[in-house]
Amino acid sequence: MSDSLSVNVDSSIKSEFSTDEGHKTIHETKHFPSNIQKAIAEVVSTYILIFAGCGAALVNEKLPLTIVGIAIVSGLALTVATYSIGHVFGGHFNPVVPIALVAVRKVQFKLVPIYVLCQMMGATLVPLTLKVLHHDKVDVGVTVTKYLSSTSHLEAIVWEFITASILMLTICGVATDHRGSKDLTGVAIGISVLINVIIAGPITGASMNPARSLGPAIVSGDYKNIWVYIVSPILGAVSASTLYKFLEVTQPVKPKSCDCNICSHNHLPL
Repeated sequence: MSDSLSVNVDSSIKSEFSTDEGHKTIHETKHFPSNIQKAIAEVVSTYILIFAGCGAALVNEKLPLTIVGIAIVSGLALTVATYSIGHVFGGHFNPVVPIALVAVRKVQFKLVPIYVLCQMMGATLVPLTLKVLHHDKVDVGVTVTKYLSSTSHLEAIVWEFITASILMLTICGVATDHRGSKDLTGVAIGISVLINVIIAGPITGASMNPARSLGPAIVSGDYKNIWVYIVSPILGAVSASTLYKFLEVTQPVKPKSCDCNICSHNHLPL
């Protein structure tokens, strides 16, 4: 109830209103996921995304999917994970996302280590699962992201920087901006991954995701040039989120409905 009202209200009515508001607050908090639920969702969603990408890479060794097929699988997997689990924790799937959002103060810094740890757990479980399911008859080393020998370190850095920037710009545009179309969030982000993989996949693997590169590297023991897939996507994502910060406009303040049951005014929040 607004303090600006000049109407005297009986104390018993005030008590009733405050009690209802308290019940409303308690009721609403039950709808927010706990930290444990968020952590589990982060592990599962990252697992789904990377299982699809690594699984497609292994299938491609026996039944050529071509880079287009791998790109479609990766893009669709991200879309599925976004719509099925993303609403539980915000839908990060990738260490560069919370890191980039921290840079523009849209995620609390203390949450980043939790997100990254959970993503690494999901990413590492994928190649282990694939080894078991294929009875150790496949080389999970083919799931490790590498770039061509004809590609220099600088070129690989630029490729990963650009693809991570495109991905992060898409995320900022459809997921963090109040003007974005939230119904198409998963579709837009999935398509951005699909495009990046088709274009950059044959050259660097189009990781865009340090967890995607580190998970298979840990299981296979192959860490060649892994630093490129850690540093470059982070720099690209942070640059993209910072750029988009300048493109945003402040969300207009909406009038707050009056709950006093006495007047029909709309009050701006104090």
